[in-house]
Amino acid sequence: MNAKAGWVANAVKLVFSLMYGIPLIWIVLTSVKSSKDVFSSDKTFFFTPVLTSYIEAVDGKLIDALVQSVIIASGTTALALLIAVPAAYGLARTTGPIPLIGLGLLIVLQMMPQSANVIPLFQVFGSWGILDTTLAVIVADTALLTPFAILLLRPFFRSVPIALEEAASIDGAGTIEVFLRIVIPVARNGLYTVGTIVFLLSWGEFLYAVNFFLSPGGYPLSASLAEQVSAFGIDWPGLMALAVITSIPILLIFLSTYRLLRDGLTVGAVK
Repeated sequence: MNAKAGWVANAVKLVFSLMYGIPLIWIVLTSVKSSKDVFSSDKTFFFTPVLTSYIEAVDGKLIDALVQSVIIASGTTALALLIAVPAAYGLARTTGPIPLIGLGLLIVLQMMPQSANVIPLFQVFGSWGILDTTLAVIVADTALLTPFAILLLRPFFRSVPIALEEAASIDGAGTIEVFLRIVIPVARNGLYTVGTIVFLLSWGEFLYAVNFFLSPGGYPLSASLAEQVSAFGIDWPGLMALAVITSIPILLIFLSTYRLLRDGLTVGAVK
């Protein structure tokens, strides 16, 4: 029975590996093809690789888009955690119907489609005078991801023993001091995990960046991909090369934080 279960598990892993791996291989292969080889049936796997698309992609505009992506992702992560950490802690320590109502509202906010918020946010940002600025995208991404961050952080704070807080209070520590010196260090793995996830999600966010930057000059990497699509067609090698370049920072972050994400999500799932 165990051997059969192991065979099934390996088969499932193989299927998912092919589902996710083949498109990635196809993207990389297309990025090193010439435009005439992209749609050639006899050049699917055997062709002369060229780096023209990468050479054309690496310019000053790409650097500006990369810096913009870093600013948006870092700003969104910092602002989302600043709001989500005390909110999640409050929901974790509050008893009665209030946390149930709060969790229900957060779930409802998560169910709302992102596109439904574009017009209201556009009007609000226009009245604030922050359209076509990085701040507008950071605020929009924060509003989108904060409910998700609160839902993820709450189990981590619930896993912190109340006895530790009570002991610190007996020793004379105030509420804020207990929170900063006891709760936050104990739940730091949860903060790192949620912060990494928020960073990854805000890095790849596309809809808000396209709508709230009125000129393409301020686009981050995720929105710069759309500029490869023009009225004269799609530069497939250039599009795929830019997609590969855009994915490299995310891949490095994921590889460096994989163990933290795996352990953190496992702890948060069972508490």
